Amino acid sequence: MTDSTGGARLDVVMLAYGKEPWLAEAVDAVFASAGVDVTLTLVDNGSESVAAITPRPGLRVLKPTENTGFAGGCNLGAADAQSDAIAFVNSDAVVTPDALAKVRAVALEPGVGAAMASIRYADRLDVVNTSGNPLHLAGLSWAGGNEEPADRHAARTAVPTLSGCTFVIRADLWRELGGFPTEYFAYHEDTELSVRLWQRGLTPAYVPDAVVGHHYEFSRNDLKFYLLERNRLLTVLTVYRMRTILLLLPVLALTELAMLATAVAGGWLRPKVRGWGWIWRNRGFLRTRRRQLQAERVVGDAALPLTPDFTPSNVEAPPGIGLYNAFVRAWWSLVRRFVR
Repeated sequence: MTDSTGGARLDVVMLAYGKEPWLAEAVDAVFASAGVDVTLTLVDNGSESVAAITPRPGLRVLKPTENTGFAGGCNLGAADAQSDAIAFVNSDAVVTPDALAKVRAVALEPGVGAAMASIRYADRLDVVNTSGNPLHLAGLSWAGGNEEPADRHAARTAVPTLSGCTFVIRADLWRELGGFPTEYFAYHEDTELSVRLWQRGLTPAYVPDAVVGHHYEFSRNDLKFYLLERNRLLTVLTVYRMRTILLLLPVLALTELAMLATAVAGGWLRPKVRGWGWIWRNRGFLRTRRRQLQAERVVGDAALPLTPDFTPSNVEAPPGIGLYNAFVRAWWSLVRRFVR
């Protein structure tokens, strides 16, 4: 889809919450994009920084009555998209002029469906923040390629899961998928979306020359730990076939014990247990969501790009990670051929 001047149209969604020191820079960068005619919807989930954003043609600000979270905010911002593709850009991400056009072009290729930019550190554009996030058997996901030189990630690749920092998806596909599940609120919704793309036979892509500077900081608080762990389990319990869950039970049980020990050591045991409680209370939602996701898939779990190795570089690995990885690798080598 193009506008009357011949430029490709692109709807961009950005969320703002709390203090947003990079918001103005992120907004300006979107409007400086070349090769696309952008419309930016800025969802104000409760940010003092939105008032300082300069009004301009193509900018729309939505202010819901309550904080809708990342998932709900993205859904709200994309609801009236008119283009054939929708971009999601973090409020601390500064796109280079040609980044959105390049990612859009790849996302619209047959068999792709969605694509992500090369996310670099804003103060070190030659260093990767993520080139696509790995997907562990137990649902863990982390910033792939983090702190590695960008020239090591100069080739276009398929990605296990897209980074929600900056990605583009076909608008019709976004609507078919129903956007993000609002129950997730924040974190792991990009992982679930990516798995659903793979289950439809699509191959999400990493676009190496579409550079985005990310003012990245891995914050830690009880709410984040709660959502990360709860949503990881939500994803595992809904996207895998039951056969796969049964085959991975030893891995899943060991991971829960390891995360429980990590929560005790880190002082966030209550958020971890709270996540279990939410899942139990909302088991009806899990059953409904599981039926939906299993009904829409066209390929089996053997096609998913899963890894048995937990090797994050953006967070400190817990004690005993070597033994954990050795066990998971050994178990995966035994059961992988039975995954369908």
